[in-house]
Amino acid sequence: MIHSRVRMVAMVFGLLTPLWIIIDVTVFNWPLSAALAALRLTASGAFLALALDPRPCDDIKDAWWRLAALLAIPTLFFTISHPLLYEQGMDDLRIAVTAGYGYLPFVMVAGLSVFPLTAKEGALFAAPMLAAHLGAGFYGSLVLPFPSYISALWLLVLIAVVATLAAISQLHFMIALLEQAAHDVLTGALSRRIGEELLRLQLAHAQRSHQPLSAIFVDLDDFKAVNDRFGHDEGDRVLRHAATTIRSLLRESDALVRWGGEEFLVIMPDTPIDGAMIAVERMRTAGFGKRPDGALQTASIGIAEQHADRSIDWEALVELADQRMYQAKQAGKDRVVSTEPA
Repeated sequence: MIHSRVRMVAMVFGLLTPLWIIIDVTVFNWPLSAALAALRLTASGAFLALALDPRPCDDIKDAWWRLAALLAIPTLFFTISHPLLYEQGMDDLRIAVTAGYGYLPFVMVAGLSVFPLTAKEGALFAAPMLAAHLGAGFYGSLVLPFPSYISALWLLVLIAVVATLAAISQLHFMIALLEQAAHDVLTGALSRRIGEELLRLQLAHAQRSHQPLSAIFVDLDDFKAVNDRFGHDEGDRVLRHAATTIRSLLRESDALVRWGGEEFLVIMPDTPIDGAMIAVERMRTAGFGKRPDGALQTASIGIAEQHADRSIDWEALVELADQRMYQAKQAGKDRVVSTEPA
């Protein structure tokens, strides 16, 4: 989200920044107008380069660097343009135009509200622009006497606080939406869409680091009969109990995904096939709960491991675990099939 908004804002600024050159040339004399035009074209080029950067944004640190770059461009622009304009004589028209430069920090600090940020991040990203504004005040304010400038600085700090609060609120809202979208409401397991993305990332990491990655496919036996005989409410209870049992036996690094109706996928990074077998035996020992008639709920389980099975992508890994689960079904249910006969 940060990356996409950095690109959007950078594109807007990249296109709009040169338009002010017309005003600069009209109001200011040569060579000031030429210097300001060159400065604007340089800033515009930097904005467009940031907006059109084809490299993917892989993690939050990369997103922070790009946001920092976005804010650094106008900060440097303000820092360089301020002494150029301050040395010129001022009349009413020039003061009015110069105000567009002098109030640039207000625009950029308020723009932080566009990005989902924490309080610490908001403070860190606002600090350079606040420092540039403070330095400009000591150098000499373009449009305000120094006492009024201090009041303007206080207003800038208040805007930074409000913008950061808006960014925090946006971040919390996004987290709530993500939590809602990422988890299955009934069982609390990860949704299939999130599970697929997580598995893709985990497999890529396992291949880069040459670490094992196991996928365990769990299918509750004869679950359709529960819904048919006792109703969907009882079926939901069985699903919740099974998911709770499985999740309680997993490590923090493992993930439980609801793959289908009564199907679950367990993702176990840094786990070879024998480690996955140990986890499965713990599940079977703990049990998957009871059916409404008092009988124990069993499961058919298939295990695949990306190194041992030479899976080149996550789809192949899941497909193999799924096939082995069906082999367990066909062999009489309540069984485990892996790369080694169970």
